[in-house]
Amino acid sequence: MLRAMIIDDEPLARSNVVHLLARDPAISVVAQCGSAQDALAALPAARPDLVFLDVEMPECDGFELLEQLGTAPPFAIVFVTAHHQFALRAFEVGALDYLLKPFDDRRFERVLERVKERLRVPGETRRFIIRNGGTLEVVKFADIDWVEASDYYTTLHAGGRAHMLRRSLSDLEGELAPHGFHRIHRSAIVNLEHVRALELREDGEYEVVLQSAQRLRMSRSYRKSVLDKLAPL
Repeated sequence: MLRAMIIDDEPLARSNVVHLLARDPAISVVAQCGSAQDALAALPAARPDLVFLDVEMPECDGFELLEQLGTAPPFAIVFVTAHHQFALRAFEVGALDYLLKPFDDRRFERVLERVKERLRVPGETRRFIIRNGGTLEVVKFADIDWVEASDYYTTLHAGGRAHMLRRSLSDLEGELAPHGFHRIHRSAIVNLEHVRALELREDGEYEVVLQSAQRLRMSRSYRKSVLDKLAPL
């Protein structure tokens, strides 16, 4: 089941997309928002796989919404707009497709099939795309050693480099868990494929030793679940 979110300031436009999505049993609409501000508040709980995003909205448009996220989002984007001049910019920011209002049912179905094919490719490499000044850096999940909470942000440690995301650790935990990551402390998640050893300290607590030689304290409350995850290896 793919989770869809609709962000559009026009109630009729939202209703139209909901109606079209209702025809597909593989799609679940998890949130509808009439403004960028509402969307920013709803995104952490909604955790969509796919977002239908209007370009022109009062106060904050679709492009500005993506900028406020601070990084390329972990969901597919289909821009929905009545203005064709935004098409090039939509693809520049990573949109999967572009719906020009008014669109017919067949056009919508083609877009949806493309999205479903893209999101359901077996073994697809998952990645974060992180904005660093004028550069978009690609960080594959498999390259991440560990993830650290940093106040209102999260830091990805990969290959000796640190990349900051404007997302909470709890938010990332749900996304990374299916890909071999596990929390070891309230402020740290590790890639289990990068764990070299668990070492017992003099105080009776364990440290997680990564392939990079990085040492991270493991909370006692997470010890059993970490061992259970590592045992089959």
